[in-house]
Amino acid sequence: MVNSLLFRTLEPLPVRPARGGALGLALAAGLLLAPVAPATAQTSAAPPRDLPASFADLATSKLPSVVTITASSAPPPAQTAQSDSGDGAGPFSILPDSPLRDFMEDLLRRQMPGHQGAPEGGGPHPEQRGPGMSLGSGFIIDPAGYVVTNNHVVEGADKVEITLTDKRKLSAKIVGTDPKTDLALLKVEPDRPLPTVAWGDSDGMRVGDWVVAIGNPFGLGGTVTAGIISARARDLGAGPYDDFLQTDAAINRGNSGGPMFNLKDEVIGVNSAIYSQSGGNIGIGFAIPSALAGPIIAELREKGRVTRGYLGVSIQPVGPDIATALDLKQPTGALVANVSKNSPASKAGVASGDVVTEYNGKPIKGPHDLTRMVAQSKPGDTARIMVQRDGKPVPLEVRIAELQPPQQQAQAQQQKPGDGQLGLTLAPMTPELRKEFSLDADTTGAVVVQVAPNSPAARSGFQPGDVITRAGQQAVADPGDVSKAVDEARKANRDRVLLLRRREDNALFVPLPLG
Repeated sequence: MVNSLLFRTLEPLPVRPARGGALGLALAAGLLLAPVAPATAQTSAAPPRDLPASFADLATSKLPSVVTITASSAPPPAQTAQSDSGDGAGPFSILPDSPLRDFMEDLLRRQMPGHQGAPEGGGPHPEQRGPGMSLGSGFIIDPAGYVVTNNHVVEGADKVEITLTDKRKLSAKIVGTDPKTDLALLKVEPDRPLPTVAWGDSDGMRVGDWVVAIGNPFGLGGTVTAGIISARARDLGAGPYDDFLQTDAAINRGNSGGPMFNLKDEVIGVNSAIYSQSGGNIGIGFAIPSALAGPIIAELREKGRVTRGYLGVSIQPVGPDIATALDLKQPTGALVANVSKNSPASKAGVASGDVVTEYNGKPIKGPHDLTRMVAQSKPGDTARIMVQRDGKPVPLEVRIAELQPPQQQAQAQQQKPGDGQLGLTLAPMTPELRKEFSLDADTTGAVVVQVAPNSPAARSGFQPGDVITRAGQQAVADPGDVSKAVDEARKANRDRVLLLRRREDNALFVPLPLG
């Protein structure tokens, strides 16, 4: 069984060699020779092939537009032997005013990395500590100094610098980033116009078409590789909008953010990831297509952020078993598992159990298609969708809203049932909360994100990460259901509301005092 890993092509410095430290060279096993027929008067000329004799002209003209990007961040604070509280507490606080304590603490300090008395190999000295640093690639799309790269190249950076092919270094500021597609836009202030590249049409690229990649692998800079498009529309599970071009052009760590060209000298992809066991090139690289990257970069330049459409449904694939159970001819479409309250989908009449098969006349093969199409819709637009319900097609119209960032979604929808007197702060289930609290994909309900100390909820044993799945006698889909149950219990003059609390694999009914 072969274990393969997906690597972003960014490598923190210093770059360490692959295990074994040796560079492998692969030689062709042999040449296939065939006799050449002698030319005759009757032999017709072979049809011309659309093959480049050389990529030298493309490389010469586009290399100056590709830059090396250095991103750095401040190091974490140095460790100390004493606690940060300054009260003298520490690992040897059980020895107050003892010479033995002074000796042990001094010994600990000497063993810490960075101490001048530390033994050899114990770590770098303070003057050797530098900020975290990473290398990547980018390309210039405007003579005024706008540079495209990957989000993961500059994510978390305090300082970003680009190096041109003429060795000039320019400080860059981050105009905007889009982590969901791994794109970022930078701006530098040049003293004269910079050479640029232009976007091309990635939708027109076919499997087998020639491509050229330029970038900064392993910090070497100015490296040109060539290959073909190996596959299209690859979904790697790296994000909700995956639509990668796959290529066998050599892409390595440090190529991240560099351009992929067609033979018209146009950028049809942004190199982003490799598929490899060792982290080195094995002939499987991935680029974000220009059809996706171009509009996002334009929006980052205009607004500094990306706006996306929002439908308000939780969806899942339609497998063969589900297709049979729903009497569908083909196991395609996106099955609606849940519809958020007051969402565009809810207002349009979409129901749990519907299978979305079309969006604005385009077929939906699976959840990924619907997610991408909704995201590309403009907030305020009206979309036509077709759903299968009870074995029949049902046309619906939905007015798309704007997808809010996860933090804003949580802040906007968090609720404190009972006007906050219960001590619970609840939020709707989101992918971010599932990840933060390690919640299963099939878990539904309202998530406890905060519990006030000494509150009824705290005394009843509630903790952040708990999920309330039932309130009273009703299933809970979001925090509003819990608030409703609390209000009903108070109107009925009950002093408690019964909540079903789920924690890991356990579920427990808890009678929460209303206060």
